[in-house]
Amino acid sequence: MLPDPRSVLTRAAPVPDATVRYGDGPDQLADVRLPAVLGGPARPLVVVIHGGFWRDEYDRAHVSPLAADLAARGYPVAQLEFRRTGQAGGGWPGTLDDVSAGVSALPGLVGEVLAAAGREAAVGAPILLGHSAGGHLALYCARRVPERVGGVLALAPVSDLAEAYRLDLDGGAVAALLGGGPEEFPDRYAAADPHQHVPLQSPTVVIHGGLDRQVPPPMSRRYAAAAGANCQLIELPDCEHFGLIDPESAAWPTVTAALRSLHR
Repeated sequence: MLPDPRSVLTRAAPVPDATVRYGDGPDQLADVRLPAVLGGPARPLVVVIHGGFWRDEYDRAHVSPLAADLAARGYPVAQLEFRRTGQAGGGWPGTLDDVSAGVSALPGLVGEVLAAAGREAAVGAPILLGHSAGGHLALYCARRVPERVGGVLALAPVSDLAEAYRLDLDGGAVAALLGGGPEEFPDRYAAADPHQHVPLQSPTVVIHGGLDRQVPPPMSRRYAAAAGANCQLIELPDCEHFGLIDPESAAWPTVTAALRSLHR
């Protein structure tokens, strides 16, 4: 029997080294993991933005195995949390505002954690690693605050909100985020949809599995084709949706190599 690809969502991982807050709300926080001391040049901060179609039943805990693996490779890592649909203040515009505020605040907050641990505390613009709906939020944030973003690694991102609405991904997830469809709220789609904001300024790598049943691979192909020279698309024909965030999967070496390519 093949292993359940969703097993990574509930897999145990080491507890984070600290939790920091970028706002007063209960979900305006991030878990911080200190990098292993491996020698060589310091690696950039990686802000991990989790998926789950922006819904409140999914939180940052399910990307803990990914974050722990990256910290073991020498990256300082912050698992960003934010208000989600189904929560007070989640959806439009709270979810989007939270992610932008968190990304802007985290270099300073993580620098404080590193300094308190007696580690190198100079933290520059982070690389945003987002999966699925988190990939959408990473691409959105790189457009909204480009000076605060060093690069984007988007794993199976929901990169076209109008198309995702038309396809009814996850049973109305985009409508829940933005309040309705593009004909009802064209201004919201114009502001929030990455596909409407190309070409890209930030160096970006998009990775998508050919067996993905949650976010259709053609969405990433169309996005990458429109995004310009700063965007590279990597397709993994034998990978499904969750293998991209699983450090035990065959796809993981490709993910970590793509991350390295964003800071060489």
